[in-house]
Amino acid sequence: MADFPTTARVVIIGGGVVGTSTLYHLAKAGWKDCVLLEKNELTAGSTWHAAGNVPNFAGSWAVMNMQRYGAKMYRTLGADVDYPMNYHVTGSIRLAHTKERMQEFERVAGMGRYQGLEMDIMSLPDIKEKHPFCETHDLAGALWDPLDGDIDPAQLTQALAKGARDAGGRIERFCPVTGIDRDGDEWIVKTDKGDIRCEKVVNCAGYYAQRVGEMFKPHGGRTVPMVVMSHQYFLTGQLPELEAWSKEQGHKVPLLRDVDISYYLRQDKNGLNLGPYERNCKAHWVTPDDPMPEDFSFQLYPDDLERLEFYIEDAMARVPLLGQGGVERNINGPIPYAPDGLPMIGPMPGCPNAYEGHSFTFGIAQGGGAGKVLSEWIMHGETEDDMWACDPRRYTDYTDHDHCLAKALETYGHEYAMHFPHHEWPAGRDKKLSPVDSKVRELGGQMGAYNGWERANWFAKDGDDTSEESTQTWERGGPWEQRIKEEVEAVRDGVGVLDLPGFSRFNLSGEGAAKYLRGLIAGALPKIGRMNLAYFATSRGRILTEMSIMRHDEDFFTLITAATAQWHDFDVLNNNLPAGLTLTDHTTEYSTLIVTGPKSRALFEALGTEADLSSGWLTHQGAKVAGVNCALNRVSFAGELGWEIHAANADMPALYKAVLGAGAVPFGMYALNSMRIEKGYRAWKGDLSTDYTLLEGGHERFIKFDKPQDFPGKAALLSEKQAGRKKGFVTLTIDDACEFDAPYMSTIWNGDEVVGEVTSSAMGYRTNKCIALGMLRADLHAVGTKLEVEIFGARYGVTVQADEPMWDPANERLRA
Repeated sequence: MADFPTTARVVIIGGGVVGTSTLYHLAKAGWKDCVLLEKNELTAGSTWHAAGNVPNFAGSWAVMNMQRYGAKMYRTLGADVDYPMNYHVTGSIRLAHTKERMQEFERVAGMGRYQGLEMDIMSLPDIKEKHPFCETHDLAGALWDPLDGDIDPAQLTQALAKGARDAGGRIERFCPVTGIDRDGDEWIVKTDKGDIRCEKVVNCAGYYAQRVGEMFKPHGGRTVPMVVMSHQYFLTGQLPELEAWSKEQGHKVPLLRDVDISYYLRQDKNGLNLGPYERNCKAHWVTPDDPMPEDFSFQLYPDDLERLEFYIEDAMARVPLLGQGGVERNINGPIPYAPDGLPMIGPMPGCPNAYEGHSFTFGIAQGGGAGKVLSEWIMHGETEDDMWACDPRRYTDYTDHDHCLAKALETYGHEYAMHFPHHEWPAGRDKKLSPVDSKVRELGGQMGAYNGWERANWFAKDGDDTSEESTQTWERGGPWEQRIKEEVEAVRDGVGVLDLPGFSRFNLSGEGAAKYLRGLIAGALPKIGRMNLAYFATSRGRILTEMSIMRHDEDFFTLITAATAQWHDFDVLNNNLPAGLTLTDHTTEYSTLIVTGPKSRALFEALGTEADLSSGWLTHQGAKVAGVNCALNRVSFAGELGWEIHAANADMPALYKAVLGAGAVPFGMYALNSMRIEKGYRAWKGDLSTDYTLLEGGHERFIKFDKPQDFPGKAALLSEKQAGRKKGFVTLTIDDACEFDAPYMSTIWNGDEVVGEVTSSAMGYRTNKCIALGMLRADLHAVGTKLEVEIFGARYGVTVQADEPMWDPANERLRA
């Protein structure tokens, strides 16, 4: 075709709401030479859908922010692009049956207030006033979101498409992608209409995203970790009573979500639409006898209402009016699910200048914000808000088909589940096991998954309740609490050992490796034989990541980082890797033991360790422990005298046996978290994120402004340093009796003014204080300042502490 584009700056594959929103945002920002390829019609579903603010994964700050942006954008989109669009702001009511659910609602309402959203807790009379057809006798209360509503998805997508075209974007309909190729730094997107060369490409192919993803595998990609689920909802006939009420009131009834039972119920014209997320759910296209068709556009699965029987009966008891309309139409269609139910938005793992925007379980609600985020990735290589919760690189090599299917069934069936702080979801587990996994479990290890790696969270003793039911609480107290305390005390008074598989570890070598690293990190490199912490910043000086750097030779380094950061941090190092340098990933080849406590040196001496045990803090050396070759790093995240033992997987069982035999007490991740918070040590993507600059994070000592090399964010940080930071990292003690640890992003108040947020919190068993780390307005940092923190709807008094560790502030125990 003569007018078919042969080149483009960006090619977007997929014409749903996310693809069109991305094109719209790119075009509005002045990126004119962008093309969207759509297999058939531009569409985003087959009926009206909700577009609200509250994520179903309560506590996902990134998703809540994204949905808030989209809801605001939709309210004016029709006028902005001059396209008629039906968007009804009805408000929504989330029903609670239990105390724990009401606590979650208090938490979500607090998060909303922080973002300027007024979401209120409702009493039973409040529910009845807003939704007179709802039975309330057995409820504990509800959450009211006044800005929730419903929108016609076809109109929304067409409005975005019109806005994109008007701003210079191009859309090619009936143009399926048949293949992907690579030529130098360019992508070649193949279609039946011709090939398009482009700088950047985006997979927004919805439930076909995995099939499109396979086209990238010859060029470094991976199988997209997703499963297509069957989602059913049905529409009743017209209900005269509902029609009369709506006409009298001048608006629809609010959307109802019974999150404890697991369904939504909303008004559709003058009938009702019921959509359950049933526990006995079903995936499609996951077995050889149920292959994904070449084209499923505008098609549905066969009706399967028997699966919904329990939910229909419950909804009819909740809103008896539902039973009067009959089933006029049933819709059973595909909906993509990532293992955790959150979308994938961001860089495509393994492929430069390729991005993903798919696996949206709530694509209408999230589409507006997703387009903004994707366009930021494409244009700037970074996003305004920290979006790690949706980053495709959060999944690595453990997400095989069995894992994705098990997690999708679990996540769909628990779509509205509460995510308690000590609860571990059981499906899809045991994908990556430590070399000493069986021994850890034999000792009572209660396991948690960290980038697929199984680690002990705490160690149970005979008689402890280790049931899943015991973890269904927001409270700190549980069978784990006493055990965590005992584990911390064992480390404090003697020596403990933590089995820590899955540390992400990379080797960087080649002439110029040191020069390359100096241009990436904000600070200085360690000397040969030593190690240090290094911080990587974004162009705006935000905290991109933190790595430990061990220097073996002038141009030979090992970099160690968090388990969950494996693919993210490899990209940080690899994206602009100069020719002649070699970067390799050794994460799966080695494992780690943390041996720490005041008696740890004596333990190593008793084992006949061949090493210099007088070597100081932040040194590393080759060694033999109990006759086994290993490396010893003089460092401890627990804040005590200690070492990390790094060794090949095959050697780890002998080392673990020897350390335990010499008297070390096993401890878990919960104890480590308590101890690192007592030391004020930050954790990645909690305390350390791109929401904060290095200066706000209190890391000025890790910045070397006077080094000759530029580094990302240097100009922004210099400007901030000159102007003075507006907020900064603090340690707080929670002074009032509180049975909870403050959840992530709990609001800090000064009277009636929001002045900061908590980033992590735990009980400190060495200091006997409940401690919170957080970000606070700079003028309130004086030691002793009294403030309040909001935890599950109640306010608790907190006190600002000195800018030093709560435990061993002079680091004397650490450096002994």
